[in-house]
Amino acid sequence: MKIAIISSNTKSPSTQRVKAVAIERGHKAKVLDPLRFTMYVDEVTPRLFYRAKALGRFDAVIPRIGAEVTFYGTAVIRQFERMGVFCLNTSQSITSSRDKFRALQVLSQHRIAIAPTAYVRDPEAIPFAIEQVGGAPLIIKVLEGTQGVGVILAETAKAARAILETLQKAQQNVLVQRFLQESEGHDIRALVVGGRVVAAMRRHAQAGEFRANVHRGGLAEAISLPSEHERIAVASAEILGLQVAGVDLIESSAGPLVVEVNSSPGLTGIEQATGTNVAEAIVAHIEARMGFPALDLTARLGLNSGYGIVDIEVRTDLAGKPIRESPLHELAVKVLSLKRESARIPNPPDTMPLLAGDLLTCYGSYESLRQLMPAGLPARARIRRRLVQA
Repeated sequence: MKIAIISSNTKSPSTQRVKAVAIERGHKAKVLDPLRFTMYVDEVTPRLFYRAKALGRFDAVIPRIGAEVTFYGTAVIRQFERMGVFCLNTSQSITSSRDKFRALQVLSQHRIAIAPTAYVRDPEAIPFAIEQVGGAPLIIKVLEGTQGVGVILAETAKAARAILETLQKAQQNVLVQRFLQESEGHDIRALVVGGRVVAAMRRHAQAGEFRANVHRGGLAEAISLPSEHERIAVASAEILGLQVAGVDLIESSAGPLVVEVNSSPGLTGIEQATGTNVAEAIVAHIEARMGFPALDLTARLGLNSGYGIVDIEVRTDLAGKPIRESPLHELAVKVLSLKRESARIPNPPDTMPLLAGDLLTCYGSYESLRQLMPAGLPARARIRRRLVQA
């Protein structure tokens, strides 16, 4: 297999680590700078050039695009997608996660517990935004910063206002986030690959520093994630459409909260802390996925012509009935998968009995799905994010 690693820092230890592991596993791997690409489109064939020469064929792409080149870098990934190349993280998932507030908006839509956050541009509304997140002390974040860069702890509301006004005058988009005293100087990084947490570490900030990032000199230790932490980390990556993600959590008195999700997580710190070969897990996931690329189901299933997909939770009075005796069968609604507790059953047979609490991923006409929601299986329904992204 021929793998392209798209990295704006071609000498990055994490990038070189992935390259080395791919070669060890018998693949050809090449690191390419996204800014060296030229893209061409017409009504027939999209093309890619590297250093003004036609790019050879690649089987898979691992995006490791820095925040400073997000716009151009995701255009390159999108071009690979148009050419039918498997991309580990899609251009859309990178864009959604790179914008920190957009990512939090999407996660909150799916009831993922997040750190309370405000986004404000009106200078006169800054005091109100500060009040909304619980007042000072509070965290101020640049919208697209990474590795702890652009993250500031404001001890007072007056200091917060001055910092926000200064950053806004410098044309920076800035978030205001609640500071949780109980988590000061500590956070958790969960590394998700292919829908499972492959490694997790707790990070501790240096004395006098509130940021726990390893790049800021923080110390890290391996941990075994509690089940709720793991569920939230995996769900966050899935909701944002990321096959590889670093999910940062803080532990509040109310439970774990997502702070942000990184689409190009560093590997060095977490591999050293946990002894886990994360790079190998990434390459192995690509090997498993090759030949099964992500589909544009909106086009493939005809979702633009009156059809859609929803998740529906089975209510108590339908428990024990097989699928073929439920309203789903009568309305010609196809059950694509059934999730029961931690197990997911793809394409369940219509003889399978339903249990209260089962989560069904259903495909059918809008008219049929609408009939199910108010009377047939009405407990909960939502459009799946992987098909209609925010």
